[in-house]
Amino acid sequence: MKAICVDDESLIMQLTVAMCRDLPELDDVQGFTTAGEALKWAEEHPVDVALLDIDMPGMNGLMLAKEIKERNPDAAILFLTGYAQYAVEAFAMHASGYLLKPVSKERLAQEVAFALSGQQEKKAPKSRVVAQTFGQFELFADGKAVSFSRAKAKELMAYLIDRQGGSVTRAEAFAAMWEDEFYDRSMQKQFDVIIRSLRKTLDEHGISRILEMKSGNLRAVPEEMDCDLYRFMAGDVQAVNAYRGEYMSSYSWASLTESYLYRKANPELN
Repeated sequence: MKAICVDDESLIMQLTVAMCRDLPELDDVQGFTTAGEALKWAEEHPVDVALLDIDMPGMNGLMLAKEIKERNPDAAILFLTGYAQYAVEAFAMHASGYLLKPVSKERLAQEVAFALSGQQEKKAPKSRVVAQTFGQFELFADGKAVSFSRAKAKELMAYLIDRQGGSVTRAEAFAAMWEDEFYDRSMQKQFDVIIRSLRKTLDEHGISRILEMKSGNLRAVPEEMDCDLYRFMAGDVQAVNAYRGEYMSSYSWASLTESYLYRKANPELN
């Protein structure tokens, strides 16, 4: 993603550029000491985030931010300034952040990551299917909760999502869902009914692609859904912050994943 750093003090601008170039989210960082130069560059190279000093001669940072927003409404604005009195004006412009100088690399990294997370959400295509695993499991299609005709069909879908794209045999899924039962002929027939019920429900909601069946194995398809578990595992900050210690609370087999999530969310307890 592209960023510009604008500060009329050259040394501060260079330091800010150097810190930004160390951030993995940014692959193109340009620095300027005048608002005019920065605006000219931004007109030809739409930026994802602009880090602006406020108190600059001529066009100040607030004016520059307005010009950038008019040309690129999705650009995130971070103000870096030595003056707290501009905060009200800055946030009235829907700034993504307001940092008082001197700015540490850690604080800058946090603010840039937060600002760009909003950018990525806007650019990312919205999935038709949303799987909620934190707390009680729910599946949504086009914003509406999927209604399962059988509780075990819903549990099977939850179990497959828990496996994070891994394939499981019918026997493995059965063993997790019916801990004290034998997978005999009678139970095999019962489990086949559950699978047919699940497939019918997904077909009715037009989301059958989230379930894959090959050679008798079953798997959920992570690429076909937005799932809080998957985003947590990928290090998504919002997903990590959304986790409150509960995961698929209704299912005993979920306890292993729940324990893992808890340790990841609370590294100080390890």
